[in-house]
This record gives sequence, C-alpha cells and structure tokens, in this order.
Amino acid sequence: MSSSTTAAAELYSVPFYINGKEVHPERKFNVVSPASGKVVHQAGSASETEVRAAVDTAADAFRTWRKSLPRTRRDILLKAADIMVRRREELGNYMMDETGCPRQWADFNVNTAREFIIDVAGRLSGLEGTLPTPADPDTGAMVLREPFGVVLSIAPWNAPYILGVRSVLFPIAAGNAAILKGSELCPRTMWGLCSVFHEAGLPDGVLNLLFHEPANAAAITQMLIADPQVKKINFTGSSAVGRIIGKLAGEHLKPVLLELGGKAPAIVWEDADLDNAAVQCALGAFLNSGQICMSTERILVHKKIRAEIEKKLVGAIDNIFGGQHDPLVLINSLGVTKNKKLIEDALSKGASLLYGDANTQEASATRMRPVVVSGVSSDMDIYKTESFGPTVSLFEIETEEEALRIANDTEYGLSSAVFTEDLRRGLRFAKEIETGAVHINSMSVHDETALPHGGAKASGYGRFNAAQGLAEWVRTKTVTFRW
Repeated sequence: MSSSTTAAAELYSVPFYINGKEVHPERKFNVVSPASGKVVHQAGSASETEVRAAVDTAADAFRTWRKSLPRTRRDILLKAADIMVRRREELGNYMMDETGCPRQWADFNVNTAREFIIDVAGRLSGLEGTLPTPADPDTGAMVLREPFGVVLSIAPWNAPYILGVRSVLFPIAAGNAAILKGSELCPRTMWGLCSVFHEAGLPDGVLNLLFHEPANAAAITQMLIADPQVKKINFTGSSAVGRIIGKLAGEHLKPVLLELGGKAPAIVWEDADLDNAAVQCALGAFLNSGQICMSTERILVHKKIRAEIEKKLVGAIDNIFGGQHDPLVLINSLGVTKNKKLIEDALSKGASLLYGDANTQEASATRMRPVVVSGVSSDMDIYKTESFGPTVSLFEIETEEEALRIANDTEYGLSSAVFTEDLRRGLRFAKEIETGAVHINSMSVHDETALPHGGAKASGYGRFNAAQGLAEWVRTKTVTFRW
C-alpha cells in the first residue's frame, strides 16, 4: 500500500466499478483537498489485473447492450437524471471536498450534467440509418449506424460532473460500453457519477470505472489504448497530454475525440455595452479560479474606450471576486506557482499590473486572487502560454485586423467572445476568429446541451454535445442486396 499509515488505513477508500460491482484493489493512494490541505480519503490504484478485467467486462457487456432498444436506454437515462436531483447535495459535497470549489460551481456542475442526460435521452430515437438509391435498379442498399464497441473515456477534474458525464453519456447512449478513467484528483466525484447510472439500472459492465496514482498514468493509459477490444477514445484535458493520447491512438489506428486547452480572447469594441462586457470578462477569466479550458485569457479592448473599460473591469472584479470574498482556490500549488511565474516574467519585460498583486501571500499555497496584466507583448511567456488560473492579459487594439491578428496568434482555438452592439461586426469577427465557438456579448465560458462543443487547431478535434456528439459514437455500415 502506498502512503500507508495507521490513520490512512482507517480512511474511506474509493472503489472501482467493474462489471457493476465495487472493487477495492490492494494498492491505494491519498486524495488531498486543495482547500484544507488534508487527506480526505484514499482511492484504489489500478494494476494490469483491473485494467484487463474492466476491458473484458465491457466487451462482454457490449454484445448485449448494443442490441438494447432506444426506449430501454432512454428510460435508464431519465431515471439517472431523477436520481441526480435527489443526490445533488451529496454529489456536490464530493466535488467540493476534492477540488476545493465553491458550492455554486459544484451545483452548476451537477445541474448541467443532469441537463445533458435529459437531452441525450430525448435524442436517441434520432439515431437512424438511410436507404439510398444505388445506380443499379435491381439493387437495394441500406446504410446502418452501429456503435463502435468498447470506448475509453478520460475526463478531468475541473468540471468533473459535466466533463465526466459527457465522456460516457454519449457513447453508452449510442450502444457502446465504456471505461471511465477518472481523474486521480477527484475519484469520489467520478465514483458518484458512475453510481448514479448503476442505481438507475444500467446493466453490469456497460460502464466501468478505474483510477490510478499519477506515477502509473503512462502505463495504464497505454495499456488501455493498446487493447484491441478498445475501439475508440475520448480525452478532455491539456493539449500536451492530448498530443500523447492522439499519438498512441494513431499507432493503433484508433479514432479519438480530443477536447483540449485554450487561450480564449475577448474582443471589446468601442460600441460595446461596457458594463456587460466588464462583468462577462471578469466571469470568463476567473470563474472556477480560471481553471476552465474556455476561460478568457486575453481581453482585447478598443483604444477609444480603454480607460473606461479598465475602470469598469476593475469594479466588476472587485464586486465578484474582491477582498470581501475568499481567495480563489486552485487544484494544487503548481497552478499558483505557474501563474505567478507568468506574471513575474511579464512584469520583468515591461508589462504592468492593472489589478491584483501576485506577491500576496494567502492562507495556503493553493490560493490566489485575480490578476490582470496590461501591456503584454509577444516576447512574454504569458502571451502564448495557457495560464489555466486566475490571470488575464489586457491588450489595446484599434482596427478589426489588429484584433483578429492577436486573437488568432495562438496555437489554441477553443472558444472566444466579442462585445459589440453591431451584430454585423460581431458576425464578421465570428467568421474570422479561429475557434470552435464565438460568443457575441457573453463570456467565452459557454457549454450547453444543444450546441456542439469542440475546438480548432491545438484545442482538439471532434465534437461533444447535440446531434453531432451522439453521431461521434456510431459508425456507418453499408449493406447492398439484389432484389
């Protein structure tokens, strides 16, 4: 047992789900709350034995689940949505304990995940094939849409119910079986998610759950991707790890859906509603401590309204995240260190602080207050690097061409925002910004059931959500026949 002490042995240990049963492996690791710095519980750490068992179980379950009727799947999903209402407080507590987030963010996660489940349940009857007309009048044809088989789903900690649910919901709804490789930072949250589906009556083996300690990440992931019974992968996380996942999948000729990092710009034009823009930029930059792939990282303000928007932005940040509120909690001290180094580098190269002080010492190394850096140039690390924390840069622009050049001068392309009262201008920007989503007059953080979600460039490929999200998890089979 790793990190074994007498006290640790008495802690609750989060189990796996394999074949519908809770499995407690011998090896465990500690889970530490970033808010308290204390060990809140332990979690099982998977070995090759549990990996093989999960894959074999999923493959066996798929043979039956793929033949289940859409109404059977629909009813299970709707029951799961009802269970989430009853267990909302419990599920939220798991997330707060493990990620240090406030109650509002936990409840938003649970509620949004539930909305995803309800939405997908209503879409199942729309998964249908076609009957095209072949060239030969004596021949008929059918194009079937069939599930892949066993799907590996890898979901992160920062919005675990939303991102965890969608990683398995769309595959299993389409008739696949899934293995969720949950984040080692929030295993009980991921367990809670899976327990909802099992309580709702999902057949044994259709959804399996594994964790591992960080040191085993590469070996376990490679083992899962390489297994011939795993047919497709989805991964949500950093672009650095996404490249590794994509490479491994490519080596085994397996399709993969990737939703990766971001460097979201927010363009504030001279005719914008500045009060709205200030609030939306503050929320977009600092919601969940800036630990969202869609977080606003660059605010591009028109020269004519720069002084006014700076004043309103400072006021909005003060009102929502200021000194009367607790400091923002990050998942670990590495995130705080990273952001402080980005700020230090920018200041050493001529940038200035518009808001905040990175040198302020908070109650713990996992806490940090919002910082806005002005006068950022392309030679500064913060210009290119995704901060994934409570730091945002402000730029002055004067023309649409200049705004687009800075907005697109990044390897990322997940989300963006534009603030203007001229819809034609907003749509012009939307056509030219290289991101998977552009939100006009609202923040860059936006993800809902009806809208396909995914990125461009190094922010990944493929789409979650809506009809496109369901179609990701079926493949076509062409059948011809002579009359």
